[in-house]
Amino acid sequence: MERLTGIEIAWAAQLACLFEVSVEKPGNVSPRVGFADARFEDFAASAVAIGPALREAGLATVGETIARAAADTRRLVASNTNLGMILLLAPLARAAASLPAGGGLRAAVSVVLKSLSVQDARLAYEAIRAASPAGMGEVDRHDVVEDDVTVTLREAMDAARARDSIAREYVTDFEITFALGADTLSRCWEDGVAFSDTVLTAFLTILAEVPDTLIARKNGKEAAEDVSRRAARVLSAGGSLSERGRVCLADLARELGDEAHTLNPGTTADLVAAALFVFLTEGRMLAAVPALTAHW
Repeated sequence: MERLTGIEIAWAAQLACLFEVSVEKPGNVSPRVGFADARFEDFAASAVAIGPALREAGLATVGETIARAAADTRRLVASNTNLGMILLLAPLARAAASLPAGGGLRAAVSVVLKSLSVQDARLAYEAIRAASPAGMGEVDRHDVVEDDVTVTLREAMDAARARDSIAREYVTDFEITFALGADTLSRCWEDGVAFSDTVLTAFLTILAEVPDTLIARKNGKEAAEDVSRRAARVLSAGGSLSERGRVCLADLARELGDEAHTLNPGTTADLVAAALFVFLTEGRMLAAVPALTAHW
């Protein structure tokens, strides 16, 4: 993979967020489905907002990129739409900007994650507190409400890995993003699947394999595991690529579409955005964006 320019990294990040929210996925915001406190337009504005920070990711620390992207988002959007995406995209963008000649993106991400500092943790904690994400609760170690941060961002994420899939990505070199998300995107697209169905299949694949930790924090582990089982049944029925699968998909959308969006697989959506960034950058698909949108 060739090192990307700052503008290419920003484009990839912004497109990843826009593509993610533009596909109708059960329980998530899309052009036809909105929440009381967040609509499609909010997510679109958020995608625009992160551009400047991600463009400069190669010149800033991961913590600085997180802080700037989150602050810029708050200038344009009244609710928390993209904190999880920012937490995932910041190290990916830093890795893409610092990629050694001929190197792979995941190896570069590993280097970035190992170099995270205490200051990165402080800045990330401040961004998390400002966004006030749902279902955070309190924990015994390295709680984000603490002002006195004494661990690196990777160490803080390691302490949270059991209750948050985004944190787990920081200590597994983005295993879900690369091995489940990006691989599924590449396989489906190469098989000639329409791009929106490709994104939806990646979403269902991640959700079926990894219980959504936002759902778990709001409703408990059993609820999250039940949603994963339902997603697996949709996939086994063919997903959006078969008539039976589309019926199952519609049923799942109704089951997850309560007014309070308590069963919103928001963490899964964040992971899809990260996978799309990898697909666009390491998969060299930025030049193929017209083909992606033409075969939507």
